[in-house]
Amino acid sequence: MSFDFDYLLTQWPALLDGLWMTLQVSALSIVLSLLIGVLGAGIRLFRLPLLAQLVALYVELIRNTPILVQLFFIFYGLPAVGMKLSLYWSGVLCLSLWAGAYQIENLRGGLATIDKGLREAGMALNLQSRQFFRLIAIPIAFRISLPAMLNTAISLLKNSAYLQTIGLAELTFVAVDRIATDFRAIEMFAAICVIYLALVAVLALLAGRLEARLQRPFQQ
Repeated sequence: MSFDFDYLLTQWPALLDGLWMTLQVSALSIVLSLLIGVLGAGIRLFRLPLLAQLVALYVELIRNTPILVQLFFIFYGLPAVGMKLSLYWSGVLCLSLWAGAYQIENLRGGLATIDKGLREAGMALNLQSRQFFRLIAIPIAFRISLPAMLNTAISLLKNSAYLQTIGLAELTFVAVDRIATDFRAIEMFAAICVIYLALVAVLALLAGRLEARLQRPFQQ
């Protein structure tokens, strides 16, 4: 079987629709996972009673179970207890919770590097704990943890392909659907490989520019 570029051109609109769905789900999940990361890292930093233990349990549960199992539990299991979500929101919830657990640990690692002197300086300026966390700790931890946070975001983007298993019409779903009807596997898989590579490259480029901007005040 020869590689058919004309076939790819005819399927390009469908692939673009799948790409748009992938971008929507991934972008929203990345934002939500960062919010989960900040909130969870703060809870663990301040060692809030019960909440810190629940966050630690959540992190261990997510990190030690396959994401596909988590996705099936959300989509097929939650309706059994009266919590039925759409395909879209099932995917967003799964990716956000999965990446959120890793972002908690990424930020917690960054927070652990903050010098004790900064805390003492914050106390000397009469900053409350929440103010120190919001104004000093989180910006520093974010800058330090940015490479790890980028890796998690890239993994989230790639893991969005799992959403085709529940029928969400994202990029991989479109490719597999076309393969089932047209039997052009080489063209479809080559196309989505190139698209995913391009998405990851763009995400890495944007993160690299952000990292350079954040490092600029610390360069001599």
